[in-house]
Amino acid sequence: MSDSSAGTGHGGASGEDRHGGEGPVAWSGQEGARAFAAVDAATDWLLGYPFVFRILAARIGSGHVLVDYGCGPGTVADHAARLLGARVLGVDASPEMLELARRSGTAVAEYHLVADNRTVCLADGSADAVMCNHVLASLPTRESLLAVFREIRRLLRPGAPFVLLATDPACSGTEYASLRIGDPGGRYGPGDELSVRLRRTDGTWQEMPNHAWPVDVYPPLLERAGFRGVVQHRPTVEEALGLVDAEFAAARSWSAERASPPLVITTAFAA
Repeated sequence: MSDSSAGTGHGGASGEDRHGGEGPVAWSGQEGARAFAAVDAATDWLLGYPFVFRILAARIGSGHVLVDYGCGPGTVADHAARLLGARVLGVDASPEMLELARRSGTAVAEYHLVADNRTVCLADGSADAVMCNHVLASLPTRESLLAVFREIRRLLRPGAPFVLLATDPACSGTEYASLRIGDPGGRYGPGDELSVRLRRTDGTWQEMPNHAWPVDVYPPLLERAGFRGVVQHRPTVEEALGLVDAEFAAARSWSAERASPPLVITTAFAA
């Protein structure tokens, strides 16, 4: 996440890496963009993205426009474009992330910069769906969350879905396959700072500061921003086994993910 509007992944600027990898990395620069592209994200590919895509597949397809708000280097947006057949537009507040995405040869139709909470090149009601994955943890206040929700509502046509993927700070301290939210024994209120550790593809870990947003904070803010029909779902490993590649699922035990699934998907519809 490069600023307070739209960003990437679990957001924020990274702190000191305690496990022998790179030092501090600011995700908004060129070095940060490259570092973020090397995040493993196995837990997300088990309990997060497949469920986001399943929700979207029931509502959009070829000829529809999907916006990935906070697209980062474009990996998830590219997967969605190939899977759903929709016209995917990636938006992000980091020019470096967008440049990395453009150079990666993705299937995404366009990439746009978010500045001052606005994606000015996209018209009101221009999207048939919006997804937002691991962006909100970089936002420090309820007002900044509300500003993002209002901009996403502006982009959506009436009745269109918004699908939000986020970690649950109530699962702090647990070592998952590719992340740890907060510190063992930590308790975090809305907006509190907490550290998140993300595993890189080389097996080392990157630590970064985030903000804790309990998942029950989202529904009332979404309603204030002009959404209705808000529902939340916490995917389980058992559900995921019917969605993901069998070889990928068998590669790890997923013991922590089975005991306490850390991801929550919130779906809402533009009023």
